[in-house]
Amino acid sequence: MAHTTTASAPVRAGSSRIDPASAAAEAPSGPLAQGREFVWTNADFARVQALIYQRAGISLHDGKHAMVYSRLSRRLRDTGYTSFHDYLGWLETHDGPEWQEFVNALTTNLTAFFREQHHFEIFASHLRSKPSANWKVWCNAASTGEEPYSIVMTAFEALGSHASFKLTASDIDSRVLATAAQGVYRLDGLKGISPERLQKSFLRGKGGNAGMVRVKPELRHAIDFMSVNLIRDDWPFKEPFDVVFCRNVMIYFDAPTQRKVLERIHRVLKPGGVLFVGHAENFSESRDLFTLRGKTVYERR
Repeated sequence: MAHTTTASAPVRAGSSRIDPASAAAEAPSGPLAQGREFVWTNADFARVQALIYQRAGISLHDGKHAMVYSRLSRRLRDTGYTSFHDYLGWLETHDGPEWQEFVNALTTNLTAFFREQHHFEIFASHLRSKPSANWKVWCNAASTGEEPYSIVMTAFEALGSHASFKLTASDIDSRVLATAAQGVYRLDGLKGISPERLQKSFLRGKGGNAGMVRVKPELRHAIDFMSVNLIRDDWPFKEPFDVVFCRNVMIYFDAPTQRKVLERIHRVLKPGGVLFVGHAENFSESRDLFTLRGKTVYERR
């Protein structure tokens, strides 16, 4: 529900008596506190930690003070708030599009084409084992699109461009999803793409678009982009998946949240289906759900 007005907290008058514990909580944090545009306190950071955990399941550790201040300062400027206290207070008492902007600001989107190459080799071999199957795959950290397009390129190379293959690509960040759906990239940023793949899968920009490339329509048409919040139990899927890519997402969750997400992935993945996770992720505590089948590759039990 969009709101066109902001509800700022009332300005509190100064007092000559200060509670020491309260003063410590409100003290500006770290060496960067001097010279900042906005007052930034330990209490502000604790509120951000609680809000992003509740909304997206992300656990921000205490070393993220500077990052959070930098990213959320832009939201204060864009919304016209003059303090984190008032901005966070508004979020805590309202619902609306600013929540999406808040989540967008605090999510990290590091990605590349064919990142962790061994996964795509295993994926291609898995596809070739059932060339006539009606493949349904989910990439739940689509970011700006490099991973979903890498998945589709691999599928078409393994099965042929007329194969029955559909990829659902999701993310919690609406801005990166919009970029992914466009499928436009800088040519000099296509690391991991061979000249053969570049010619087969991309259209080069001309004139004012020189130096840019666009993913070919047939690749784009194989992907459904949608927003999915992994910590909410409202996933919109009606049919189970054969393969799920959930790479470098769980590292932002604490152990209880990881377990809940894994249980939900287990529910939407076919028995014997394959789960690809990030190189720093290990789910040995969830042996009742998944069996390790290779380097950061799991099979659904």
